[in-house]
Amino acid sequence: MLICKSMAFWSVSRLLSSSIRHKNPKFSTALSPAEKYYTHLQKCGDNIEKTLPAVRAKLDSSCVNVVLNKCSRTQSQLGLRFFIWAGLQSYYRHSSYMYSKACELFRINQNPRAIIDVIEAYRVEGSVVTVKTFNVVLNLCREAKLADEALWVLRKMAEFNIRADTIAYNSVIRLFCEKGDMDLAAGLMKEMGLIDLYPNMAIYITMIKGFCNVGRLDDACKLLKVMKGHGCSPNKVVYSVILDGVCRFGSLEKALELLAEMEKDGGDFSPNTVTYTSVIQSCCEKGKLMEALEILDRMRAYGCAPNRITISVLTKGFCAQGRVEEVYKLIDEVVAGGNVSYAECYSSLVVSLVGNKNLQEAEKLFRWMLASAVKPDGLACSILIKALCLEGQFLNGFHLFDKLDSVEGLGAIDSDIYSILLVGLSQKRHSVEAVKLAKLMVDRGIRLKTPSFDSIVEHLKESGDKEIVMYLSSNFFDRHQGDVK
Repeated sequence: MLICKSMAFWSVSRLLSSSIRHKNPKFSTALSPAEKYYTHLQKCGDNIEKTLPAVRAKLDSSCVNVVLNKCSRTQSQLGLRFFIWAGLQSYYRHSSYMYSKACELFRINQNPRAIIDVIEAYRVEGSVVTVKTFNVVLNLCREAKLADEALWVLRKMAEFNIRADTIAYNSVIRLFCEKGDMDLAAGLMKEMGLIDLYPNMAIYITMIKGFCNVGRLDDACKLLKVMKGHGCSPNKVVYSVILDGVCRFGSLEKALELLAEMEKDGGDFSPNTVTYTSVIQSCCEKGKLMEALEILDRMRAYGCAPNRITISVLTKGFCAQGRVEEVYKLIDEVVAGGNVSYAECYSSLVVSLVGNKNLQEAEKLFRWMLASAVKPDGLACSILIKALCLEGQFLNGFHLFDKLDSVEGLGAIDSDIYSILLVGLSQKRHSVEAVKLAKLMVDRGIRLKTPSFDSIVEHLKESGDKEIVMYLSSNFFDRHQGDVK
């Protein structure tokens, strides 16, 4: 009987242990791809690019990101070389985010020497590098905006018996155009022709935009002719870049000539809403409002509808000359076209009126909009209330704010407006309104900066208004003690 019980107990134990084994499988000890690459980097010596393919682990942005983070602490050059190697693999390509991440982790902008050290390490170790290797390095320079270092890298390619390609030149030219050094950029472009390389559309656009940005419009137009002579037909982007430059730095007549040329060529060269708006803005800035309206008519006749930006440019131009009544008529015409709403147009007009110190007309229009269920946008609301506060009309600004708070579907009001109003209401001793606004701020998690808090408490203590002082101290100080000290 004892034997039977023992056997039964043994059978049950075996059954239980078997069950437990099935329910608790062994944990995997396999390394992740990132751990494999990082471990390999710790073991290998020089010329890591030769041995990295032996790892045979999946390479993706997540893996690269982990390796870079591990290396960034004490092994930045190792991490940088891994990043460059990863960017050369046929089955993986770095995104712009990864270039940004690499520059951030290795502080390339603050330590451009890191780029030079990597190239020198390739030379000392006799590493096998290609034009693609240098292009990855140049992309890092582009991300970090290191023009001089990028030029150094371009010159170093010859020492490795590597001929720079169009991509490499494009990277360096772009950096010098962004820097405003157009003479050096133009020199690099000429240099390309000496080694039988021809600029592509990207380089022409970069150069033309660069010339326009520094006001060298004649050079931009000359390059346009050169471009055509080399069989590279300019597209809408090229014309728009030149037109924008002419509108900013050149004559209105030249801008109109270019616009007419685009309208004539049609097809891929057809002007769009942005193109027409640039010319309209140029007219308005030069005070030629009738010409601006003529361009608007041409725009609509060509089949391009004006947008809110177009209307904003026109309202600003007319308000600057005090011709407000004409703006109302213009808005009626544009809204009738069906592409922009009264809410958008009137919001732009409110902003323009405030900008031209016509606060009375701006407030009148704003209140009419609210009464007529025409909802102003967040920008118009914020700018008008701030303008009222700057004029010392804090109570008026608050009442307007309070009315807006009950309207559904309005754009968000700038959080700074809350603080400006609260400081003003406190200074003017409008404690009832100040408490109401303070409660709203606490409920919505809108924080006060330390100077604002101290100013409010100081003024209220002087006025003997203990109610709001206690309220602010118990709510803002307790909830936002990280901001208020």
